[in-house]
Amino acid sequence: MLSALTQAATAAVNWAVNPRPEHDPDDLAAAVRGKNVLVTGASYGVGAATARLLAQAGATVLLAARTEDRLATVAEEITATGGTAYCYPANLADPVAAEALAGTILAEHGHVDIVVSNAGKSIRRSVELQYDRFHDFERTIGVNYLGPVRMLLALLPSMRARGQGQIINVSTVGVRLTPAPRWGAYQASKGAFDTWLRGIAPEIAADGVAVSTFYPSVIHTRMSAPTPTLRQLPGLSSGEAAGVVARAIVTRERAIGPWWLGPAELGSVLLAGPVSWALGVLYRNSDDTASANGDATADTSHTNAER
Repeated sequence: MLSALTQAATAAVNWAVNPRPEHDPDDLAAAVRGKNVLVTGASYGVGAATARLLAQAGATVLLAARTEDRLATVAEEITATGGTAYCYPANLADPVAAEALAGTILAEHGHVDIVVSNAGKSIRRSVELQYDRFHDFERTIGVNYLGPVRMLLALLPSMRARGQGQIINVSTVGVRLTPAPRWGAYQASKGAFDTWLRGIAPEIAADGVAVSTFYPSVIHTRMSAPTPTLRQLPGLSSGEAAGVVARAIVTRERAIGPWWLGPAELGSVLLAGPVSWALGVLYRNSDDTASANGDATADTSHTNAER
């Protein structure tokens, strides 16, 4: 009984503080049936759940990620239930590979109707531990910004020429708030991509290409797993997050995030001093994880994983 009450309370909190994945299955089917949808970071978590959901609704899903065997598994799961999926192993940290991925997909499928830019790399590490780790910044900027930009630069001309398309960015609330300690490299890279997309949105809207950004707080996946604090916070499951992506496809909303994001964003500006002080207190009363400290014995299998 207590366990059931705890689960119900957790679910209630999640629904209260996270965006709701509300969409009508028939509307989703009408929006994606027969369309080519590219999902990056599709081997695990949100990407895999999104691919399954969209394939079930009738989309042809194009799966992109580094892990070839996992992509094959996801594709097999989709085809086993009557869906259509194609695998494209690619390292989006390499902009050249990202451009080649787009070229291969266009050559084989002619066009892409919807891009779900979900692949991401997360690093939580104090700056004093990064003095000799410039590669932390190179890795995050590659996957979270430069790779997706290079890929979209190759896909956008055909979208605009056809007069239709949609780009959905799975971002983070962090890009809208005061940067948090230890998350600088990650938030800078995610913020760069978010800013670029918001900048080009008015340019491509006239050609029928929409940009939607999903700003989640916490999604419980392999990427958030290494941070103990995040494991304790209310958040979305991969399936729930996939539902929000589906909602973005149906409604073509410009931005989807928790109800509290707007007030928090305003508060971070109006109360910049107190917010900065509070973040300093948080930093002084928290620690880097064992893996962030370079502990070779720590379980780093999920660190910096795709969402």
